[in-house]
Amino acid sequence: MNQAQTIALYQPILQSVAYRILKCQADAEDIVQDTFVKWLGAEQEKIQNTKAYLIKAVRNNCLTHLNTLRKKKEQYLDSIDLSKLSFKIGAIDFSHLDLESELSKALTLVQHKLEPLERAVYLLKEVFGFDYESVQKALNKKQEHCRQLLCRARKKLSSLEVPKISIEMPRTTLWMESFKNACFLGNPSGLIVELKKEIDPGEKG
Repeated sequence: MNQAQTIALYQPILQSVAYRILKCQADAEDIVQDTFVKWLGAEQEKIQNTKAYLIKAVRNNCLTHLNTLRKKKEQYLDSIDLSKLSFKIGAIDFSHLDLESELSKALTLVQHKLEPLERAVYLLKEVFGFDYESVQKALNKKQEHCRQLLCRARKKLSSLEVPKISIEMPRTTLWMESFKNACFLGNPSGLIVELKKEIDPGEKG
């Protein structure tokens, strides 16, 4: 059996193995392709069982890939600087990051450090790029007051002693879910409604 026949025969099996480990079709295909490339460059006459060799290689490559992703996520969490928190709409690659956990941790710190009104001003101004006039209209607060609130929020967030995130995650709040939706949809209107409700529990939006 030549190399082309070997690839055609074992590719479906190897992709199935890789997908079960990675749970991502695109990554599984990349791992299998990379494994075949390395196999083609190996001394194949020394390989006694090609199928077993390829399956083991795919598994090892998948585990290495997962370990690399884990380290990247740890480095990402360690590098979060809430004094410069910025999730600019359209600038996040949601397809390759497990943001459900990472983003929630960052937002949880914002929730713990800031009062509802400070939080609202900070997110709208720093994250979604609202100018003070737009913030005033959204929250019905004077621009000067918004400037003071933003300054206060920045000071609170910059006072974090260490960048490590070790606090216990609370129940996800509606404004957190609305924040994520705003990032995906590019429309913060729903977020504004939930932020105003936190500022004034009687607010109906």
